[in-house]
Amino acid sequence: MTPGSPGRASRRRAPHLAGGCRPRTAERVRARPHAAADPARSAAHTRNQWASREPRRSPRGGGGPGSMAASLRLRGAASGLRFWSRRQRPAVASLAVVCSRSMASKTPVGFIGLGNMGNPMAKNLMKHGYPLIIYDVFPDACKEFQDAGEQVVSCPADVAEKADRIITMLPTSINAIEAYSGANGILKKVKKGSLLIDSSTIDPAVSKELAKEVEKMGAVFMDAPVSGGVGAARSRNLTFMVGGVEDEFAAAQELLGCMGSNVVYCGAVGTGQAAKICNNMLLAISMIGTAEAMNLGIRLGLDPKLLAKILNMSSGRCWSSDTYNPVPGVMDGVPSANNYQGGFGATLMAKDLGLAQDSATNTKSPILLGSLAHQIYRMMCAKGYSKKDFSSVFQFLREEETF
Repeated sequence: MTPGSPGRASRRRAPHLAGGCRPRTAERVRARPHAAADPARSAAHTRNQWASREPRRSPRGGGGPGSMAASLRLRGAASGLRFWSRRQRPAVASLAVVCSRSMASKTPVGFIGLGNMGNPMAKNLMKHGYPLIIYDVFPDACKEFQDAGEQVVSCPADVAEKADRIITMLPTSINAIEAYSGANGILKKVKKGSLLIDSSTIDPAVSKELAKEVEKMGAVFMDAPVSGGVGAARSRNLTFMVGGVEDEFAAAQELLGCMGSNVVYCGAVGTGQAAKICNNMLLAISMIGTAEAMNLGIRLGLDPKLLAKILNMSSGRCWSSDTYNPVPGVMDGVPSANNYQGGFGATLMAKDLGLAQDSATNTKSPILLGSLAHQIYRMMCAKGYSKKDFSSVFQFLREEETF
């Protein structure tokens, strides 16, 4: 799936004792007369100074938002249900854990959204020595991070108050809107010069609107959705598709490189989302095709493992067949081997296909197979597959002989 330290004075001081730490962005902005006149330029200048002062890692390691919030909620409502709340009380990490960090000079990163993808992404930031300021709508998702010494806060606004680099990893457009523009959203307390990176897969138009509101607050917004699935998130092999101001890409890459092996600059804000939507439409089509081919072969008497082997050494080979095979018993370590639990849910795939459908309508682009894939996943969700991994389309086709 971000700086400014949290909690107690002991935790706040630890990163600064090691030397080489960045000065607070807000103070740096105030120190420059031109900052108020051009906050976007100030943000870029601040980040460039960060890059020159902080020790380098290897490439692999790496207002008023109210009116906008109302309009965006209407736009995002079709993407999912709103479920942000403020029930969690803040917790403070122990000094012992903070002092034991191998790279204590690094300033904290805010992370919002600790689901199937956000959880391993945040853990990889920890492995690279970044203290975290954590928030998730579900308190239980934060517990292991709190136990590891990270600070948990009660809402996205508190994350923005304590960190000036924040990553969000949320399910839908409406969740992203609430996290940024809601009553307790990031924009309520965001500091000038902050870098906000959204790795959710949402409507490109929503990303563009959020970027405008963030810019009004003197901060920088970049969309950076990911591809690779839960396995890649755990192994730090994600691909990030980044959209935003090109001058800020290096600063974003510094963090994203801790969680992925490929960080690709796509262009202006929204182009990262565009790339992700195209990728997921193709993924859905190929998964359905793999499921249909495997189902047909099995009914023709072929052993599923043999058929998969043949497909994967032939021209029909694809990621859905050789890395994420949908047939139970063919591969280990994939959702099909675990009753389709975990992974990328069918509901999220249906949501992404809906985004592709909307974009195709807006651009008058024919997506015949994409539209059919959208219908299939919507039917799956209506028939009890919503919480299963999207590869459960194989099971759905096996049971739906009426096709």
